[in-house]
Amino acid sequence: MNRSKRALLQSTLALALATTFSVGAMAQDKPIKVGVTGGPHAQIFEQVKKVAERDGLKIQVVEFSDYVQPNAALAAGDLDANSYQHKPYLDAQVKDRGYKFTSVGYTVNFPMGIYSKKVKKLEDLKDGARFGIPNDPTNGGRGLLLLQDKGLIKLKAGVGLKATPLDVVENPKKLKFVELDAAQLPRSLDDLDASAINTNFALSAGLNPQKDAIAQESAKSPYVNILVIREADKDKPWVAKLVKAYQSEEVKQFIQTEFKGSVLAGF
Repeated sequence: MNRSKRALLQSTLALALATTFSVGAMAQDKPIKVGVTGGPHAQIFEQVKKVAERDGLKIQVVEFSDYVQPNAALAAGDLDANSYQHKPYLDAQVKDRGYKFTSVGYTVNFPMGIYSKKVKKLEDLKDGARFGIPNDPTNGGRGLLLLQDKGLIKLKAGVGLKATPLDVVENPKKLKFVELDAAQLPRSLDDLDASAINTNFALSAGLNPQKDAIAQESAKSPYVNILVIREADKDKPWVAKLVKAYQSEEVKQFIQTEFKGSVLAGF
């Protein structure tokens, strides 16, 4: 083989190898898809995205409008992680649906609040008032526990977050419980006398937990939200980078500045 043919062959091989490595690099650069609910979770993850990119991790934020689909999408492989739920909710979903998920880090805490357009104080609720609670596992029970904590009802001993209206054993005001999708509760306040609303959906609807809630959970509430992935992915390098970015000082400062106590960093 003469020198010119050898040089041409070497150039062709080099180009082929470069193309192969380029394709491989593109595959590795595929963004990590993270599911969130609208409002604070989405806002916070836009900041996490910026921090993570500086560490070489690309993130695509995928927004959902309910609490069911982010876990279903994660199980189906349409997401790599999600950030919107607390551990009691995750535990209930794993038990009910058999998901092979694991929590890899704490995120934020959203103290649940009670809101009303009809009364300024809980004690002003009239007998037979219509009271809205989330219809999903754990958050409905959480709303009932908040009512119990404020002295309006009493639940069966030991029911905890699994509580439903059927577990109410004392109801002096004869409250009528209306179970709705958590995202619909802020929009239903005109039709209800009061409602227990998750802070992320309250904020998305323009409610200010610090000013508009007539009662709230304690800041020491155990319902800190978590980052969730599939168990099979727990040892992948991107997981540690994702947790590091979320739990960075930059993200903590954003939470404190943006939400002014309505959302609390849980890490």
